[in-house]
Amino acid sequence: MGMSEPGSMQRGLKNRHIQMIALGGAIGTGLFYGSAETIKLAGPAITLSYVAGGVVIFLIMRMLGEMSVDEPVSGSFSYYAYKYWGEFPGFLSGWNYWFNYIIVSMAELTAVGIYVNYWFPAVPHWVSALVFLVLITMANLANVKMYGEFEFWFAIIKVAAILGMIVLGILLIFTGINGRATGFHNLWIHGGFFPNGTWGFFQSLVVVMFSFGGIELIGITAGEAENPQKTIPRAINQVMWRILIFYVGALSIMMIIYPWNKVGLDGSPFVQIFSKIGIPAAAAILNVVVLTAALSVYNSGIYSNGRMLYSLAVQGNAPRFIARLNRKGVPLIGILISSALTLVAVLLNYLIPGKVFMYLLSVAVIAAVINWASIIITNLKFRQAKGKEAEKLVFKTPGHPWTNYLALVFLVMIIALMFTIDSMKQAVYVLPFWILVLWLGFKAKKAAESKARAGSRAA
Repeated sequence: MGMSEPGSMQRGLKNRHIQMIALGGAIGTGLFYGSAETIKLAGPAITLSYVAGGVVIFLIMRMLGEMSVDEPVSGSFSYYAYKYWGEFPGFLSGWNYWFNYIIVSMAELTAVGIYVNYWFPAVPHWVSALVFLVLITMANLANVKMYGEFEFWFAIIKVAAILGMIVLGILLIFTGINGRATGFHNLWIHGGFFPNGTWGFFQSLVVVMFSFGGIELIGITAGEAENPQKTIPRAINQVMWRILIFYVGALSIMMIIYPWNKVGLDGSPFVQIFSKIGIPAAAAILNVVVLTAALSVYNSGIYSNGRMLYSLAVQGNAPRFIARLNRKGVPLIGILISSALTLVAVLLNYLIPGKVFMYLLSVAVIAAVINWASIIITNLKFRQAKGKEAEKLVFKTPGHPWTNYLALVFLVMIIALMFTIDSMKQAVYVLPFWILVLWLGFKAKKAAESKARAGSRAA
């Protein structure tokens, strides 16, 4: 079972692609649509929720970055878990990451249907989802550079729009809406800064963590980055200030210009607010942006799922035929299988329109927590294996190993908090069954390997 990095993947991702992929992972439906749910739970204190979650995510990204810079391979933390922790952790983290991004992709496709309804209320969600699924899959099958270009422009649109919205929001705060200054009092006059107490604040952390799901994609790109030792540290170090500007900045301004308790769940809060304060053009432009954001994360989902399946096949943890690449170095079969599975989202939107997003979100949080926990523990094992050589690491995790333990405790708290949210409880019950399914899959794989070995000895 070869663990070596195959040479046929192409290093076609430039620095600008990696920077924007990092941004694309951090700005998606969690901010544009999921923020409505967090605002309902925490009120204006949501800004602190994003700071707390952002610090933990930054630490986890540094742990992944430490390993990715030392060994830049495709498949990322599944490869490291396999090498430094053991066969089953490698099997589990690879398949779980793939499953997680399938669920995230489904959530993004669901959000696409909601956003298209802003212009075309008569178009069913499942129709929009199907159209964009076909388009994005075709782009990913072209070559890695095409994916990088798509993501670059998707992210440029998102970043420009959020910065524009922040500037417009600041202007509205100080010049007023319809001649009336908004002031900062909206942050505390509707029940205080913590309207639902500290409990509401803690519960909001669960949805906040969904917003950051997929940010580990930076590590997956290491195998196709032109200069991973330079581009990956730069992308990871910028994660923290991006979270502060894009999440904390945008949401703070939004809640200053509009009462937090009037934000609904029938679309993006950003679009709703600008249309309600009488700026329909801003609302229409923003709807283009939130649609772009959802497509961007879906684009990244198809990309990373194809690579993770490819990596699993190379390890021997998935059928070997999935490891085939086309002439352009694209894992064709991995992409097609992943894309076909996200069709389930199209079916779910057809069967239960309107309820799909929160169900998918809860399962995605659980799968993301497993991913992050495996990165933290693998990083501890990686350091142990390095021994004194760890001193020579170029991109070290700050505060190791204490920051590893702190991040693990935070993730355990997230799972405990999910028990207290009705729409998320079921996902926690699914967790042990999902790990059992992976364990049985691993055992079946081992049994097939020993049978094949016995057969070759007999021959």
